[in-house]
This record gives sequence, structure tokens and C-alpha cells, in this order.
Amino acid sequence: MLTHKLKNILPLNALSGILLFLAAVLALFMENTSLTEIYSTIKYTPVSLVFGAFSIDKPLLLWINDGLMAIFFLLVGLEIKREVLDGHLSKRSQLILPVIAALGGVVVPAILYSYVNFHHADTLQGWAIPAATDIAFALGILMVLGSRIPPALKVCLVAIAIIDDLIAIIIIAVFYTDDMSLFSLGLAGVGLLALVVLNLRNVTRLGPYIVIGLFIWACVLKSGVHATLAGVAIGLLIPLRAKDQNGDSPLKVMEHALHPWVSYAIIPIFAFVNAGVSLKGLSLEAFMHPVTLGIILGLVVGKQVGVFGFTALGVLLRVCRLPRGVTWPQFYGMSLLTGIGFTMSLFIGTLAFDNIDNIAAVRLGVLTASLISAVVGLTVLVLSTKPRAELTEAEKDVIDNKLT
Repeated sequence: MLTHKLKNILPLNALSGILLFLAAVLALFMENTSLTEIYSTIKYTPVSLVFGAFSIDKPLLLWINDGLMAIFFLLVGLEIKREVLDGHLSKRSQLILPVIAALGGVVVPAILYSYVNFHHADTLQGWAIPAATDIAFALGILMVLGSRIPPALKVCLVAIAIIDDLIAIIIIAVFYTDDMSLFSLGLAGVGLLALVVLNLRNVTRLGPYIVIGLFIWACVLKSGVHATLAGVAIGLLIPLRAKDQNGDSPLKVMEHALHPWVSYAIIPIFAFVNAGVSLKGLSLEAFMHPVTLGIILGLVVGKQVGVFGFTALGVLLRVCRLPRGVTWPQFYGMSLLTGIGFTMSLFIGTLAFDNIDNIAAVRLGVLTASLISAVVGLTVLVLSTKPRAELTEAEKDVIDNKLT
């Protein structure tokens, strides 16, 4: 239930946001000092995995982006399934506002980026980079404000971010897939079918799902479809209703086990190897690069206009309404925080471009836009809220009931 997300996941995301920030700072420091060669060596160290005729030979950077991030997307798949079947996205009344807000937060940034890059065919393909929100950073900032923030606003941000991730996954699958190997995809399909059978037979032991999941990931990696999509598909096929001898579902057990690893290790490691951008000779001209400018406009302007504007239109048309206890200034502050793209934006940038100059422009744009969105969003939230008295136990129970 979403109560567990607020009680257990939000503190985790707050610390994850701090680690993410420190990892990015360390990457920037190493890239711009005498440690740059060490930083480069770490990222491009070759790593090989060989089983007979089957082999995967990639630099460490790609093992992280294709391998560790598949685990991140596995967790996203688990969260999406749980929220849709048994959480905040399970009721139509709860779903309308975050869907409208998330759609606006994807469409408007993509339009702004495309407008800036319309006459640059080589950079236009990065249109989806400013479409995503980094939930760890955004929630981390909300947690800094503690009781000043209404619980319903945190719930709303969680829901928007989950739908945002789902849209990003669809975009990756449709627009950022290389030439496909039908044979490898066919093998992956056999693996997915095996997971369906396990699910239908209410198998609760995680071992078979993990073994078959590794097989699916390897097949998808070889197919040309980005391997992280395998993580999402596997997550959606882990049983939620079936219970083991302890009364726990495999999905919740796996989600609980993965959260610390993803939050404390995988996301910061991804940030460390992808956030290093050289600041040597940095000038105003660098921010005028069409990729950098498009990302900054998309995340800083597009996200707030899309999330806030679409929601306001939905409320005006009486399609949805603001969560109870949330004011428009508070919602606007949260809309600004959705401009913190970071993890997912950097990830989509690695899929969109191979050119080193464009990748550097992506990093500069994402880092700049995320910093601006964080500072402005935090300022607006501080000005629009005030510390509240500590809730009584009875009031906490009422809030818990509302959230669930």
C-alpha cells in the first residue's frame, strides 16, 4: 500500500538523493582535476563474460548502463505493478490527476526541446531527454522540508514519477531501439512465457524467476532492444497476489530486497560514471549548444508548464481536483521539482547519442537544469508552506487511511 511507500521508501529516497548528489560531485571533481585519467580508466575498463560460444564484452560504463540499470528498471516494473494493482494508481479517481500531470510533463518538454533542435537533425533525436523526473532527488528535497509538506503532496509526486517512468520506458522501447535480432527476441519471448507459466502456477520461490530473468536479460541485450527493458518486463511478471509460507508475495519480497541496493548503490554508481562533464574552458557559448539549451528549457520551463498547466486545465474542466490539503503554490513548487531529470535524463541521453560532444552537452544541460529546478522548487515550497504542529496519533491514522 502507499502508506508503506511513505513510511519506508521516502526516507530511503532522501538518503539516495544525497548519495546521488555526492556521486555527481565526485564525478565532476575527478573529471576536472588531475584525476581525470583515473576517472576515464574506471569507466572504460574492459569487462568480459564468456560462456562457451556466448560472450558479452563491454567497458565497465556499458555494464553499468545496460546491466545495473536493468535492475533499476526491474524495481520500476515491480513498483508500477504494485501501484496499479494495489496502490495509489488502482482507483480511477486517484489516477486521473497524476496521469494528466505526467502527460503534460512529457509533452511540453519534448516540444520545447524539438523547437530548439528543429533544424539540427543530428540532435533532434534527443527530444525525450527532458521528459523524465528523478524521483530520488525530487523526493529527497521534499523530505528535507519534513512536516511542512502535506503527505498528499508527497503521494502526488510519487504517482506522477511512476507514470513518468512508465512513459519513459515506452519511449525507450519505441524510439531508442537498434536493429533487432528476431532470434534473440524469440528466445527472450520464450523466457517471458516461462515466467507467465510460473506466475499462473503461483510459484512463490524467487530462484526460478531470477534464473529465467538473467536468461531474458542476456537475450534482450543481444537482440538490439535495450537490455533495461527486460528488467521492466520481468518486474511486471513477478506475482503480487500469490503468498509464500510467511504470507508475503514474491513481488513485495523482491521490491523490499532491491530498494536498498538500487538506492544506495546502483543509482549513485550510475551517476558517478555518467555525470562527469569537463568544465574546462566552459563559457556561455556552451550553454547555447542546441542540446544543452533544449534540455534546460525542457526541464526548467517545460516540466513546470506541462505538469502545472495540464493539471490546472484538468481542474478547470472538472476532470480532476488537487489532493486534499494541497494548495496551488505548493503544487507549483512540486511541479518545479519534476524538472530534476538527472538519472533518467542522463540515461536517455546515453541512448540518444554516440557523439562525445553531444553527450557532454547532455550532461551539462541535465546537471544545470536539475540544479536550477531543485533550488527554485525548494524556494517556492519554503515560501508557500509553514511548519505544522506535530500530528496526534489519531490524526496520523486518519492520514494513513486517506493514503491507502
